[in-house]
Amino acid sequence: MDYRIVDMPAFRLAGVVARVPMQFEGENAAIAELARSITPGQRAEMHRLMDMEPRRVINASWNSDADFQEESGELTHLIGVATTSTEAAEGLDLVEVPALTWAVFSSDGPYPQDMQQTTARVYGEWLAEAPYELDGFRMFSFSDVREDNTAYSEIWMPVRRK
Repeated sequence: MDYRIVDMPAFRLAGVVARVPMQFEGENAAIAELARSITPGQRAEMHRLMDMEPRRVINASWNSDADFQEESGELTHLIGVATTSTEAAEGLDLVEVPALTWAVFSSDGPYPQDMQQTTARVYGEWLAEAPYELDGFRMFSFSDVREDNTAYSEIWMPVRRK
């Protein structure tokens, strides 16, 4: 699998947050609705706060009822940006992320299938063989979707050496 290891200092995620159903394949309607709910003011504030890598709007997920091991229950989902700022305008949540080591997996292909298959391979293959294990379940991703419904995506998962 194509991946790299990145050490990052503590930072925050700034964005809109909701509890959504866990869904492994296809478009999650609750996440799509959360994206549509972002106001122009919230969008402008997120872009103002975006001051660290990856300099993209990201999707972050954590606090899964089933520890991301089965497609049941709900998880907490954020659409936002990574930031060093300690304040955000009203309407955006700030979520603390400690200093961590991240395994960053990239994919490039049909969207969202290729990204979802990469995530499944991380859990089903990479974690079994890598000298790393998950360091909590907060993960984030971004996708640069093209007009032909393909995308370059990155999935960032916190890890520590076994």
